Amino acid sequence: MKIVLDTNVLVSGLLKAHSHAGTIVRLIANGRIRVVYDARILSEYREVLCRPKFGFAKAEVDALITLIEAEGILVTTEPLPVPLPDPDDEPFLEAAMAIEGAILVTGNKKHFTLPESPVTILNPSEFISLWRNIKHK
Repeated sequence: MKIVLDTNVLVSGLLKAHSHAGTIVRLIANGRIRVVYDARILSEYREVLCRPKFGFAKAEVDALITLIEAEGILVTTEPLPVPLPDPDDEPFLEAAMAIEGAILVTGNKKHFTLPESPVTILNPSEFISLWRNIKHK
């Protein structure tokens, strides 16, 4: 499966290993799902994960970013037809729109309201339910 992973889910997954977000991070680490990204998304991951309040080791952040780059899917995006309320969210929806079948996984679904969006937008719990249903069919 291909997903665009909102930064809030990545942080949550690293902080709470036994949560749905933590399961998603493990699936990424195990190569079961691939992260769709562009340079803006990687930059945000790096900036947010290196904030002192989270306490993540720089070496671990670098290893995770390297894994995402190596195993993920780099896309070239196009601007959205209409802006989102928070411009910082736009790279994630643009990346999801750049590759057919990509699912945007976010803890803030309401931030990604776009009329007629062709993208499936799920929270971590919904994504894990979908993944389990697909996996067991």
